[in-house]
Amino acid sequence: MARWHEVAESAPEFAAQVRDAFEAHKHKTLATLRKDGTPRVSGIEAYFIGDDLWFGSMPGALKARDLQRDPRFALHGPPVILSADDPATAPGDAKVTGRAVEVADRETIAAMLTARGLAPDSFSESHFFTADIGEVVLTRIEGPAMVMDLWRPDQGLRTLRRA
Repeated sequence: MARWHEVAESAPEFAAQVRDAFEAHKHKTLATLRKDGTPRVSGIEAYFIGDDLWFGSMPGALKARDLQRDPRFALHGPPVILSADDPATAPGDAKVTGRAVEVADRETIAAMLTARGLAPDSFSESHFFTADIGEVVLTRIEGPAMVMDLWRPDQGLRTLRRA
């Protein structure tokens, strides 16, 4: 597992492309696991702040309870096509999987909120998590091919093409 800064240091151009794809729109989709092991899909916001990819939830939200019980997650950035005539203009379809690490230290949370331009005492009852990253994937169209860039901590960056 790795923190976001390790992805950025290992593959800076790739990390910038993933970040652009995630930041193309505010809302993302988070998949967690319910008590019975079935998936739960929720809307969420996620932000790259400092060395980490952060996300959170309202107090007592089911997605937070899921992550507290079983930290495995999949986070999907919004698939964005800037032009229907040219899907290659999209930044790509970004996904991150790993384990959520709940952050309870109020000073750390206050610093993150300040970095986002929010009052440090905002969201005092909310849950906040950073991503312990197992895999990052960026999928895009290049000409007639679908191209998938795949980053894993133990393998670095690989590119797969399907025509």
